[in-house]
Amino acid sequence: MEARFFSFVLALVVCTCTGASYRTANFIVTASTATMAKQVAHAAEFYRKKQAIEWLGYEIPKWQTPCPIHVKSGRAIGAAGSTSFSFEHGLPSDWEMHVQGTPARILDSVIPHEVTHTVFASHFRQPLPRWADEGACTTTEHLTERQKQHVLLHKYLSSGRGIPFNRMFRLSQYPTDILPLYAQGYSVARFLIAQGGKQMFIRFLETGIKSRNWDNAVTKHYGFSDLSDLQLKWNDWVRRGSPKIQLPSAKTQLVSNKLTSKLTSKPTRALVPIGFRKEND
Repeated sequence: MEARFFSFVLALVVCTCTGASYRTANFIVTASTATMAKQVAHAAEFYRKKQAIEWLGYEIPKWQTPCPIHVKSGRAIGAAGSTSFSFEHGLPSDWEMHVQGTPARILDSVIPHEVTHTVFASHFRQPLPRWADEGACTTTEHLTERQKQHVLLHKYLSSGRGIPFNRMFRLSQYPTDILPLYAQGYSVARFLIAQGGKQMFIRFLETGIKSRNWDNAVTKHYGFSDLSDLQLKWNDWVRRGSPKIQLPSAKTQLVSNKLTSKLTSKPTRALVPIGFRKEND
Protein backbone atom coordinates (compact mmCIF):
# COMPACT_ATOMS: atom_id res chain seq x y z
CA MET A 1 0.00 0.00 0.00
CA GLU A 2 1.48 3.30 -1.05
CA ALA A 3 0.78 6.46 0.86
CA ARG A 4 2.36 9.90 1.02
CA PHE A 5 2.73 10.91 4.63
CA PHE A 6 2.64 14.53 5.76
CA SER A 7 5.66 16.07 7.49
CA PHE A 8 5.26 17.97 10.72
CA VAL A 9 7.57 20.76 11.89
CA LEU A 10 6.95 20.02 15.55
CA ALA A 11 7.99 16.37 15.29
CA LEU A 12 10.73 15.40 17.72
CA VAL A 13 12.57 12.14 18.26
CA VAL A 14 13.54 11.24 21.80
CA CYS A 15 15.57 8.07 22.29
CA THR A 16 15.30 6.27 25.62
CA CYS A 17 16.63 3.09 27.10
CA THR A 18 13.26 1.40 26.48
CA GLY A 19 13.04 2.42 22.81
CA ALA A 20 12.25 5.65 21.04
CA SER A 21 9.47 8.22 21.08
CA TYR A 22 8.32 10.53 18.34
CA ARG A 23 5.84 13.35 18.79
CA THR A 24 3.62 15.13 16.29
CA ALA A 25 0.75 17.56 16.77
CA ASN A 26 -1.75 14.87 17.83
CA PHE A 27 0.25 11.74 18.68
CA ILE A 28 3.13 10.57 20.86
CA VAL A 29 4.46 7.26 19.57
CA THR A 30 6.67 4.87 21.52
CA ALA A 31 8.33 2.06 19.56
CA SER A 32 11.44 -0.13 19.65
CA THR A 33 13.25 2.04 17.10
CA ALA A 34 13.27 5.70 16.18
CA THR A 35 12.44 4.85 12.57
CA MET A 36 9.36 2.85 13.50
CA ALA A 37 8.16 5.51 15.94
CA LYS A 38 8.50 8.19 13.24
CA GLN A 39 6.73 6.10 10.59
CA VAL A 40 3.81 5.30 12.88
CA ALA A 41 3.46 8.93 14.01
CA HIS A 42 3.35 10.25 10.45
CA ALA A 43 0.97 7.48 9.39
CA ALA A 44 -1.34 8.33 12.29
CA GLU A 45 -1.42 12.02 11.34
CA PHE A 46 -1.92 11.15 7.68
CA TYR A 47 -4.88 8.86 8.37
CA ARG A 48 -6.35 11.22 10.95
CA LYS A 49 -6.70 13.86 8.23
CA LYS A 50 -7.56 11.47 5.40
CA GLN A 51 -10.29 9.57 7.24
CA ALA A 52 -11.86 12.73 8.66
CA ILE A 53 -12.17 14.30 5.21
CA GLU A 54 -13.47 11.11 3.58
CA TRP A 55 -16.01 10.19 6.28
CA LEU A 56 -16.97 13.56 7.76
CA GLY A 57 -16.21 16.04 5.00
CA TYR A 58 -13.98 18.18 7.20
CA GLU A 59 -10.67 17.99 9.04
CA ILE A 60 -11.11 17.62 12.81
CA PRO A 61 -9.39 20.24 15.02
CA LYS A 62 -6.17 19.53 16.87
CA TRP A 63 -6.72 17.68 20.13
CA GLN A 64 -5.89 19.43 23.39
CA THR A 65 -3.70 16.52 24.44
CA PRO A 66 -1.94 14.10 22.06
CA CYS A 67 -2.90 10.44 21.86
CA PRO A 68 -0.18 8.03 23.06
CA ILE A 69 0.49 5.12 20.70
CA HIS A 70 2.42 2.11 22.00
CA VAL A 71 3.90 -0.03 19.24
CA LYS A 72 4.89 -3.69 19.34
CA SER A 73 6.27 -4.79 15.99
CA GLY A 74 7.85 -7.96 14.69
CA ARG A 75 7.77 -10.33 11.74
CA ALA A 76 5.87 -13.03 13.63
CA ILE A 77 3.42 -10.79 15.51
CA GLY A 78 -0.23 -10.85 14.44
CA ALA A 79 -1.93 -7.59 13.51
CA ALA A 80 -4.09 -6.20 16.33
CA GLY A 81 -4.89 -2.95 18.05
CA SER A 82 -6.95 -1.33 20.77
CA THR A 83 -7.93 2.25 21.49
CA SER A 84 -9.47 3.54 24.69
CA PHE A 85 -10.81 6.97 25.61
CA SER A 86 -13.44 8.59 27.76
CA PHE A 87 -15.86 11.45 27.17
CA GLU A 88 -15.67 14.54 29.35
CA HIS A 89 -18.26 17.26 28.72
CA GLY A 90 -18.96 15.70 25.34
CA LEU A 91 -15.32 15.67 24.26
CA PRO A 92 -13.09 12.58 23.99
CA SER A 93 -10.10 12.52 26.33
CA ASP A 94 -7.66 10.16 28.04
CA TRP A 95 -6.58 8.64 24.73
CA GLU A 96 -4.58 5.40 24.80
CA MET A 97 -3.72 3.33 21.73
CA HIS A 98 -1.85 0.03 21.44
CA VAL A 99 -0.91 -1.43 18.05
CA GLN A 100 1.01 -4.53 17.08
CA GLY A 101 1.94 -6.59 14.04
CA THR A 102 4.46 -6.59 11.25
CA PRO A 103 5.62 -3.08 10.31
CA ALA A 104 3.64 -3.30 7.05
CA ARG A 105 0.36 -4.35 8.70
CA ILE A 106 0.73 -1.77 11.45
CA LEU A 107 1.11 1.01 8.91
CA ASP A 108 -1.52 -0.06 6.36
CA SER A 109 -4.16 -1.74 8.55
CA VAL A 110 -3.89 -1.32 12.32
CA ILE A 111 -3.12 2.41 12.35
CA PRO A 112 -5.87 3.42 9.88
CA HIS A 113 -8.36 1.23 11.78
CA GLU A 114 -7.51 2.58 15.23
CA VAL A 115 -7.14 6.20 14.11
CA THR A 116 -10.57 6.04 12.49
CA HIS A 117 -11.98 5.15 15.92
CA THR A 118 -10.56 8.45 17.22
CA VAL A 119 -11.98 10.38 14.27
CA PHE A 120 -15.45 8.99 14.94
CA ALA A 121 -15.14 9.73 18.65
CA SER A 122 -14.18 13.33 17.89
CA HIS A 123 -17.18 13.76 15.60
CA PHE A 124 -19.95 11.89 17.42
CA ARG A 125 -18.75 12.73 20.96
CA GLN A 126 -20.33 9.54 22.22
CA PRO A 127 -19.85 5.80 21.72
CA LEU A 128 -21.12 4.31 18.46
CA PRO A 129 -23.03 1.05 18.09
CA ARG A 130 -20.34 -1.62 18.23
CA TRP A 131 -21.10 -3.10 14.80
CA ALA A 132 -20.89 0.28 13.08
CA ASP A 133 -17.71 1.40 14.81
CA GLU A 134 -15.75 -1.80 14.19
CA GLY A 135 -17.34 -2.44 10.81
CA ALA A 136 -16.57 0.98 9.38
CA CYS A 137 -13.04 1.01 10.78
CA THR A 138 -12.35 -2.40 9.25
CA THR A 139 -13.15 -1.01 5.79
CA THR A 140 -9.98 1.12 6.11
CA GLU A 141 -7.68 -1.89 6.44
CA HIS A 142 -5.49 -3.48 3.77
CA LEU A 143 -7.24 -5.78 1.29
CA THR A 144 -5.64 -8.90 2.77
CA GLU A 145 -7.10 -8.14 6.20
CA ARG A 146 -10.54 -7.38 4.77
CA GLN A 147 -10.56 -10.61 2.82
CA LYS A 148 -10.00 -12.51 6.06
CA GLN A 149 -13.20 -11.00 7.47
CA HIS A 150 -15.09 -11.98 4.32
CA VAL A 151 -14.02 -15.62 4.71
CA LEU A 152 -14.85 -15.63 8.42
CA LEU A 153 -18.29 -14.15 7.76
CA HIS A 154 -19.34 -17.15 5.66
CA LYS A 155 -18.02 -19.45 8.37
CA TYR A 156 -20.02 -17.71 11.09
CA LEU A 157 -23.25 -17.43 9.10
CA SER A 158 -23.08 -21.05 7.98
CA SER A 159 -22.64 -22.23 11.57
CA GLY A 160 -25.51 -20.21 13.02
CA ARG A 161 -23.36 -17.55 14.70
CA GLY A 162 -24.82 -14.60 12.79
CA ILE A 163 -26.40 -11.76 14.75
CA PRO A 164 -30.01 -10.72 13.91
CA PHE A 165 -30.13 -7.09 12.86
CA ASN A 166 -32.72 -6.08 15.47
CA ARG A 167 -30.14 -7.10 18.08
CA MET A 168 -26.91 -6.09 16.35
CA PHE A 169 -27.98 -2.54 15.53
CA ARG A 170 -28.70 -1.84 19.19
CA LEU A 171 -25.60 -3.38 20.74
CA SER A 172 -23.80 -0.78 22.83
CA GLN A 173 -21.35 -3.31 24.30
CA TYR A 174 -19.31 -6.10 22.76
CA PRO A 175 -21.12 -9.46 22.84
CA THR A 176 -19.54 -12.54 24.40
CA ASP A 177 -19.11 -14.06 20.94
CA ILE A 178 -17.22 -11.05 19.62
CA LEU A 179 -15.61 -12.29 16.39
CA PRO A 180 -18.86 -12.56 14.37
CA LEU A 181 -19.57 -8.91 15.27
CA TYR A 182 -16.37 -7.81 13.52
CA ALA A 183 -16.97 -9.88 10.37
CA GLN A 184 -20.68 -9.09 10.12
CA GLY A 185 -20.24 -5.44 11.08
CA TYR A 186 -17.63 -5.03 8.35
CA SER A 187 -19.87 -6.65 5.74
CA VAL A 188 -22.96 -4.60 6.67
CA ALA A 189 -20.93 -1.37 6.75
CA ARG A 190 -19.46 -2.21 3.34
CA PHE A 191 -22.94 -2.98 1.98
CA LEU A 192 -24.38 0.33 3.20
CA ILE A 193 -21.39 2.41 2.15
CA ALA A 194 -21.72 0.96 -1.33
CA GLN A 195 -25.27 2.34 -1.46
CA GLY A 196 -24.30 5.97 -1.02
CA GLY A 197 -20.77 6.55 0.20
CA LYS A 198 -19.05 7.15 3.52
CA GLN A 199 -20.61 10.49 4.38
CA MET A 200 -24.13 9.15 3.87
CA PHE A 201 -23.20 6.32 6.22
CA ILE A 202 -22.22 8.90 8.84
CA ARG A 203 -25.52 10.76 8.39
CA PHE A 204 -27.35 7.45 8.73
CA LEU A 205 -25.57 6.78 12.03
CA GLU A 206 -26.36 10.28 13.26
CA THR A 207 -30.05 9.73 12.56
CA GLY A 208 -30.14 6.29 14.17
CA ILE A 209 -28.23 7.35 17.27
CA LYS A 210 -30.36 10.45 17.79
CA SER A 211 -33.74 8.84 17.17
CA ARG A 212 -32.89 5.33 18.40
CA ASN A 213 -35.14 4.17 15.59
CA TRP A 214 -32.98 2.23 13.17
CA ASP A 215 -35.96 1.15 11.05
CA ASN A 216 -36.70 4.75 10.19
CA ALA A 217 -33.00 5.51 9.73
CA VAL A 218 -32.48 2.82 7.07
CA THR A 219 -35.65 4.00 5.32
CA LYS A 220 -34.67 7.66 5.35
CA HIS A 221 -31.12 7.20 4.10
CA TYR A 222 -31.17 3.97 2.08
CA GLY A 223 -34.78 3.32 1.09
CA PHE A 224 -35.15 -0.04 2.85
CA SER A 225 -38.57 -0.45 4.43
CA ASP A 226 -37.12 -1.52 7.80
CA LEU A 227 -34.30 -3.52 9.39
CA SER A 228 -35.90 -6.76 8.25
CA ASP A 229 -35.85 -5.60 4.65
CA LEU A 230 -32.21 -4.52 5.00
CA GLN A 231 -31.31 -7.85 6.57
CA LEU A 232 -32.95 -9.84 3.78
CA LYS A 233 -31.30 -7.76 1.05
CA TRP A 234 -27.89 -7.97 2.74
CA ASN A 235 -28.22 -11.71 3.32
CA ASP A 236 -28.98 -12.24 -0.37
CA TRP A 237 -25.99 -10.06 -1.34
CA VAL A 238 -23.68 -12.12 0.87
CA ARG A 239 -25.10 -15.35 -0.52
CA ARG A 240 -24.22 -14.13 -4.03
CA GLY A 241 -20.62 -13.50 -2.98
CA SER A 242 -20.90 -9.81 -1.99
CA PRO A 243 -20.57 -8.49 -5.59
CA LYS A 244 -19.83 -4.88 -6.41
CA ILE A 245 -22.96 -2.75 -6.11
CA GLN A 246 -23.83 -0.51 -9.06
CA LEU A 247 -25.37 2.69 -7.77
CA PRO A 248 -28.54 3.88 -9.58
CA SER A 249 -28.59 7.16 -11.48
CA ALA A 250 -29.89 10.25 -9.70
CA LYS A 251 -33.16 10.11 -11.67
CA THR A 252 -33.70 6.44 -10.90
CA GLN A 253 -32.92 7.05 -7.25
CA LEU A 254 -35.49 9.87 -7.09
CA VAL A 255 -38.23 7.58 -8.47
CA SER A 256 -37.15 4.84 -6.07
CA ASN A 257 -37.33 7.20 -3.09
CA LYS A 258 -40.87 8.27 -4.06
CA LEU A 259 -41.97 4.65 -4.26
CA THR A 260 -40.29 3.90 -0.93
CA SER A 261 -42.16 6.73 0.82
CA LYS A 262 -45.43 5.06 -0.18
CA LEU A 263 -44.37 1.75 1.33
CA THR A 264 -43.22 2.91 4.74
CA SER A 265 -46.72 2.83 6.21
CA LYS A 266 -47.07 -0.94 5.84
CA PRO A 267 -46.71 -3.14 8.98
CA THR A 268 -43.17 -4.11 9.92
CA ARG A 269 -42.32 -7.75 9.21
CA ALA A 270 -40.82 -9.92 11.90
CA LEU A 271 -37.06 -10.31 11.57
CA VAL A 272 -36.01 -13.64 10.16
CA PRO A 273 -33.11 -15.56 11.72
CA ILE A 274 -29.89 -14.44 10.15
CA GLY A 275 -27.51 -16.71 8.28
CA PHE A 276 -27.71 -19.26 5.51
CA ARG A 277 -26.80 -22.86 5.00
CA LYS A 278 -24.09 -24.09 2.67
CA GLU A 279 -25.46 -25.21 -0.67
CA ASN A 280 -24.17 -28.75 -0.20
CA ASP A 281 -25.84 -29.16 3.21
